[in-house]
Amino acid sequence: MPSENALAIYLQEMEESLLQSSVRKSERVSQLLAERFFEFGSSGRTLSKEQIIASLHAESPVNCTATEFKVQLLDPQTALVTYRACRHSEPPVFTVRSFIWQQREGLWQMVFHQGTITTAPT
Repeated sequence: MPSENALAIYLQEMEESLLQSSVRKSERVSQLLAERFFEFGSSGRTLSKEQIIASLHAESPVNCTATEFKVQLLDPQTALVTYRACRHSEPPVFTVRSFIWQQREGLWQMVFHQGTITTAPT
């Protein structure tokens, strides 16, 4: 098992990759989301893996950046990742995001996500 620091770096890299349009529209998303993945979206809707993949494939390219990454191990195979994101649009959209990742059969996959829109960065 990697050290906590190495795992935090790995999960941050995975999260940052998911902010890139090229990854969001690729098969990589399907590999990173667990079969029973679900999301509480900023819209207030609960979305399944299939719904998320369809919406990502249909979205216009976006430019997002992330700050204030935190990774907390909940147990050796489960991690909570949180960060702040900015969608660079007009006007910009700021969100706080939380994700639960689990290691299954040696592969880390996202099992849950929640995004909450905020009024401005802090």
